[in-house]
Amino acid sequence: MTSKFDISLAKMIQDFKLETIFLPRPAEEIKVSSTEVNRPGLQLAGFFDVFDHHRVQILGKSEITFIHLLDHGTAVERCERLCALRPPVMVVTRSLEVPPMLLDAARHENIPLLRTSDNTCDFMSALISQLNVDLGPRITRHGVLMEIYGDGVLILGDSGVGKSETAIELIARGHRLVADDAVEIRRINAHTLVGTSPENIRHFMELRGIGVINARRMYGMRAVKIAERILMIVQLELWDETKAYDRLGVDNPQMDILGIPIPCVTVPVKPGRNLSVIIEAATMNLRLKKLGYSAPHALMKSLGMPEDDLPPQVTPELHSYWQ
Repeated sequence: MTSKFDISLAKMIQDFKLETIFLPRPAEEIKVSSTEVNRPGLQLAGFFDVFDHHRVQILGKSEITFIHLLDHGTAVERCERLCALRPPVMVVTRSLEVPPMLLDAARHENIPLLRTSDNTCDFMSALISQLNVDLGPRITRHGVLMEIYGDGVLILGDSGVGKSETAIELIARGHRLVADDAVEIRRINAHTLVGTSPENIRHFMELRGIGVINARRMYGMRAVKIAERILMIVQLELWDETKAYDRLGVDNPQMDILGIPIPCVTVPVKPGRNLSVIIEAATMNLRLKKLGYSAPHALMKSLGMPEDDLPPQVTPELHSYWQ
């Protein structure tokens, strides 16, 4: 179950080094809750039938110039109607001078008014990207997230199956830890999931028989990472003699997280199996599939199996996700 999130205007001001023109109250008390933004050109032209009052309003050179081109009475009326719609904040770009009627309307309606030196397109792009990270749907899963050969691999499994032990061996082999025990997963767009660790347990790991360790202090900064895009899921489970495990790897199993299908492999666990090496091999095999090569397909072709009988190497959904 996902929830709606918001961020304080203070964080937005800090992240983008925004200049404060007017704040009706402390920025920590003002909340932004929409990942979308708006340039209110249509509203300044007089069209107010459709307007999302949750969006940050961005006024660039076109909007400011248009206000100056209006006669004084019309400019005052349009700015007042815009601010009366109660947007969370208005931002003027390019360090442009704020028209007096816009400032007066913002003060009258208690609308925060900020300014940035960035050009409009660059600021909009950066703001939307950051809002998607801060406000995107998120869930927390019990597991371990590692960066292996540059790809984010989410390791799941029941408690005690060996997730943290596998992670510590992967760190020793040169890979990087993102999260242990609790992985906070955020959907930042229609095709991308990013995982990170809750800040209060970041870099800490629990190893049964040893206790809690700090991976960053033990192995250095090269062994940890703050966040990583999730490209594959490895499901660890205790070996079940009655279960038929995939021995060819022809199929493309997936696990749905926040509406996005992620490639998933199930690795049975029993004494003598080197899980870290197996997960490394699974990661490299996934990369080969991304590049268009599938070992099972190549093998079955060499054995004379008709190509039409083979399942697709990569489903369209996964190809879109990998891109």
